Order: sequence, then structure tokens, then C-alpha cells
Amino acid sequence: MNNSKIRNFCIIAHIDHGKSTLADRLLELTGTISKRDMKNQVLDKMDLEREKGITIKLAPVRMKYLDYELNLIDTPGHVDFSYEVSRSLAACEGAILVVDASQGIQAQTLANVYLAIAAGLVIIPVINKIDLPAADIFKVSKDIINLLGCREDDIIKISAKTGLGVEQILEKVVSTIPPPQDLTPGPLKALIFDSYYDEYRGVILYLRVFEGSLKLNDSITIMSSQAIGIALEVGALKPHMSALAKLNTGEIGYVVTNFKSTKQAKVGDTVTLTIGPAKDPLPGYKEVKPFVFAGFFPESNEQYQDLKDAIEKLSLSDSALQFTLENSPVLGFGIRIGFLGLLHLEIIKERFMREYGLDLIVTNPSTDYHIKLTNGQTIEIKSASELPDIAQVLEIHEPWIAGEIVAPVKYVGSIIQLIIQNRGLQKSINYMEDQAVVNFEAPLANMLTDFYDSLKSITSGYGSFNYDLIDYRIENLVRLDFYVAGERIDALSLIVHRTESLRLGRMIVEKLKTVIPRQNFQVSIQAGVGGKFIAREDISAYRKDVTTGLYGGDVTRKKKVLAKQKKGKAKMKRFGKIDIPSEAFTIMLRRD
Repeated sequence: MNNSKIRNFCIIAHIDHGKSTLADRLLELTGTISKRDMKNQVLDKMDLEREKGITIKLAPVRMKYLDYELNLIDTPGHVDFSYEVSRSLAACEGAILVVDASQGIQAQTLANVYLAIAAGLVIIPVINKIDLPAADIFKVSKDIINLLGCREDDIIKISAKTGLGVEQILEKVVSTIPPPQDLTPGPLKALIFDSYYDEYRGVILYLRVFEGSLKLNDSITIMSSQAIGIALEVGALKPHMSALAKLNTGEIGYVVTNFKSTKQAKVGDTVTLTIGPAKDPLPGYKEVKPFVFAGFFPESNEQYQDLKDAIEKLSLSDSALQFTLENSPVLGFGIRIGFLGLLHLEIIKERFMREYGLDLIVTNPSTDYHIKLTNGQTIEIKSASELPDIAQVLEIHEPWIAGEIVAPVKYVGSIIQLIIQNRGLQKSINYMEDQAVVNFEAPLANMLTDFYDSLKSITSGYGSFNYDLIDYRIENLVRLDFYVAGERIDALSLIVHRTESLRLGRMIVEKLKTVIPRQNFQVSIQAGVGGKFIAREDISAYRKDVTTGLYGGDVTRKKKVLAKQKKGKAKMKRFGKIDIPSEAFTIMLRRD
């Protein structure tokens, strides 16, 4: 195909603004999929994506329109997958920006627009859902004009559900998005913008070829990992795999390799030929590093091997997953897994339960901390239980984020209050008509539990949130431990700011009291910092009336039986074991 007839573009938007529905209509209009084979969210292949109404894995597809070849990438909209979005943008020359006519510009809309502008893409603004009763086309148009500096007639108004106005988008794509640069022939340089593992075929890479061409059976090298493989098949997705003789400069397609894990060919890496390779990789590659960690433990130890097998299979297709084996005196054997964010954690947990039938206990999610020891050594820990003796610790560095909240102006006061409650620093406020954009910095640990839920609550569901990791800062942090019947439960331990330790200790101890069952002896639940207890609750013992069988006689008979019972309870308290239910670990996820 002549390069001048190729158009590479993606769809970017906030969650639930209609990206996947618009992709469905484009596939219908171009005849890529027949009406008979059409279904909702055709590019969303996972059941979870359909149920939640979000795109988790991006999906490329090749369409024919007039005599043009259109390569579309439907990108994820959630902040956890922003690196995948940035790599998708790097594979394109243009982007369709979809904004909901009733919700307007949201946090992830802004984040994706900034990424698209940084990548130098042509942006086609589209207002979707104009057929809704709550649609405010005039207001949303003004917001888009202020954001992009475009004209009113540059904005296309559509309803992706009914197909109204969608053909205008195809015309605009052809007329405004430039074709790929026709570079002078050189060594193969192709960008990996996604990869996944197929248990029958191996690792499959989605590529954009920038220079050279890739043919069937070519020997390929991944430039950062130096992994060498073979192109067992090359082709394009229409949307099903369609084999071709080769992929040329400017084209987007797939290559089936003989790699055994996506860790050998990560998103953002550069593919070149083993014979006659390129000297320099394509710019922009970075190692995606998880910063949210949680322990996964099977409810029954019999499922431990199943859990190990499941995580090994999932890690083959998700190069961002990192895991280490973990052992807890209370929960037994488990695995500590690193994630890109809380949605990523939730998706993996759901997949464990659905695809592998596992019943799991998930511990309180934490982030990673950099610990500087008194001997000058610096270590990295991923949970509070790994924190060394406080006498050896000189400094604790915790990760901070730069956050952005978009919400109606009337909620600004409540939002600022929420930021301050979570140790955040409000930096600036910008206004777009009746919408406010609040920029702030805050410690990541305070964002991991119920910050997003609290934001949705105080803004009546209208607030949206986006963030980026910025740096690690020295803070006055302590380890908050919890003791049940005098035994420390490491799986419940937290690293918190000293000023928050008393409030959190009391709150969590009160919650634990409601979920730990009563015993035949009194059980104490305590919170402590550095060996000093700061909060306590007691679960009273069951009382059995042992005097019911006594009739008449001296009162000493009754006292003797009660003394025997008291002695038995004291003995049980010394040797009794508490069975801590899984709810004790899940309440840590919701502190409200």
C-alpha cells in the first residue's frame, strides 16, 4: 500500500465516554464486520471489559474506507494503563478525542489530551451521546474550544449508539490526519505498543513499523532485552488475524513469535532484524514499574499450588506483573504481587476468581518505600512487615503523586478539604465555565484505600481523578502494628504518618472488634507503634452459667464452681488460638 493512502489513528477519552461503541460503528461503516457478526464492544474481548464497560487491553484493527487503509487503535481510558495509551499514541499520527455530551471534559480526558499534544498528533474533537436528554452540546463545545483552541465547526457531533454523524469522522480522518512519513529505506525499526501470550502460539506482538519491513520467518531482536526470536507469522487484524507476506513502513500489524513470555518483548520496546540491525532504538521506552503491592493468600492451603500456577500463567501475558512468594504465620503461604494501580489489582483478583476458581484473601494494598539505614545502605520495601528495626532506620522515603481532579465548581471546597485530610498540598485551581480543575500533590499511600470513593461521594459522582508518580520524599513515618490476643498480625501492619497513627489505630481496632468472633475467653485487640500500645478494644468472653445445676446448699458450692470456671478461662487465654476471618483483612480496604 502506498504510504500516502495510510492513516494511523487512535481513540482517546475518559472512561465510559463511548470509545468502544464508536469503534463498533466505524467497523460497521467500513464493512470490516458484517451486521450479522456485529456485537457490542467487539474490540473488548474480555468478559470483564464488557461487564465493567471499560477497555482494559487496547486493540488495533485495520479498515478500508474508499481507497484508504485506516489503522485504528482503541485505547484504555483508565489512569492505571496510561503508559499503554502513550505507546499507542506514539504509533499514530492522529487521535479522535471523544467527550461525553452530558459529562463534559473529565480528568482522564485532559491527561490523554496532554499525551496526544506531547506526541505531536492531529486531534479530531468529537462530542458523543448528543441524543441523550441531559446532553449540553453548547457548554461542552465551549470547553473543547478552550482546551484545544479549535473552531466550533472543527467539532463533530455524533451519537455512536445510533451511528448519527459517524461518517463525518471517517471523512475528517482521511482529510486532516497526515500519512506516515515515507522514510528512506533503512534497517527495521518497529515499535511494540502491545503484547500478549497465546498458550497455543506463543507471544504475539502488536507493532507499528517506522522503518524497513518485516517478513515471514525473519530473525528478530528486541533491542532492550536482546531477546532473539523468529517471526512465525506477520499480518494485520481485520479485526481477526489475517496473515500477510510482510509489514511495510508506516503499517500497523501483528507478529507471532516463538517467545515464551511477554517479559522478553515489553510494551514500548523496539524490534529490529538480527541480521543488519538498527543502531539506535526508537525513543520513549521505559520500564513499567508497579507501585501498588498486595498479598494474595488462598483461603485453603490446598489451593496454594493452584495460586502459584495461576500467577505464572497471568504473568506470561502481563509484563507489568511482578510477584514474590510470601509466608505469613496467620495466613500461611501466599504471593505478594505488584500492580500498576488499584484497578489493575481488582482486575487480576477477578481473573483469579473467575478463570482459576480461587478463593482468596487479599491483604491491605501498600506502596513501595525507600529506607535509608544508619549504616548508609538504602533498601526498598513493599510491605510494612519488611521494615527493619526502627533503631537501624535513618530515613523513610515515600512516593508522592501529582494529582488532578475535575469536578463542578460548587464542590471545590469539599475537594480541597479531602486533599488536606489525606496530607495533600493543593497547588492550583483552573476554571472552565462551571467545571474546576484542581491540581495537587499528595502521598500515594493515602490514595490507595478509599480516596476515589470519597471523591465520588462528596461530588455526587461528578468528580474524576488522574495522577502521575513524581518523586519520593522523606516523611515522619512509623509502623502501625495490630495485636490479637497478644499476638502480632504482620499481615495487618501498616506504614503511616506519625500524626495519623492514633486515629487510624483506634478506627481499625474498633472495626476488627466487629469482625473477629467472640471466644470462650476474653480477647484483646491492640494497636501499637514501636512497642507502645496506642489503642485497645476487648471482645468479651461467652459466659456459660455453670451454676444452673446447683440447688440449695451453702453459697461456697457456687463460689467453688465459678472459681473453677475462672481458672479454666485463664488457662484458655494463655493457650487459646484466635481464628481471624478473611473480613479482618478486607476491612482495611475501606476505612470509612
